[in-house]
Amino acid sequence: MRKIDPHTLLSALWLFILLNIIFRDIHQFALKAHLEMLLTGRYNGMLITEELMLLGGFLVQVPIAMVLFSLVLTRRIVRPVTIVAAVITTGTLASTPPSDMDDTFHLIIELAAMTAIVWTAWRWPDADRVPV
Repeated sequence: MRKIDPHTLLSALWLFILLNIIFRDIHQFALKAHLEMLLTGRYNGMLITEELMLLGGFLVQVPIAMVLFSLVLTRRIVRPVTIVAAVITTGTLASTPPSDMDDTFHLIIELAAMTAIVWTAWRWPDADRVPV
C-alpha cells in the first residue's frame, strides 16, 4: 500500500463515511414502510420536530466539516479535533440501532472507517519532532 499524507487520508475517510451515510439514507426511501413512517411525522416512534431537524443538521455538519478541516488545518489542531469529531459522529451513528440487514452492513462499514480515522489521527507522527 502506498504512503498517503494523513491530511488527505483523513479527508478521504470522512468523505467515505459521508457517502455511506447518504447512501444508506437514500436507500431507505425504496422501502414502503420507511416512506409511510416519514409521512406520519414520526420516525421509529420519535416525533420529528424542527428542533430535532436542526440537531440533525448540526450533527451531520461534523463529518462534513471534517472533510475540509482535515485538509486545511495543521496537524497540531486537526489531530485532537478529529478525535473529538470521531467520538461525536460515532455516538450519532450508534444512537439509532440498525433496523435491517443493509443498515447493519452500512453501520459496520462506517464504524470500520471511523476506527481508521481515529487510528490515523492517533498514530500521526509529529514531523517537527526530531528522533533522538
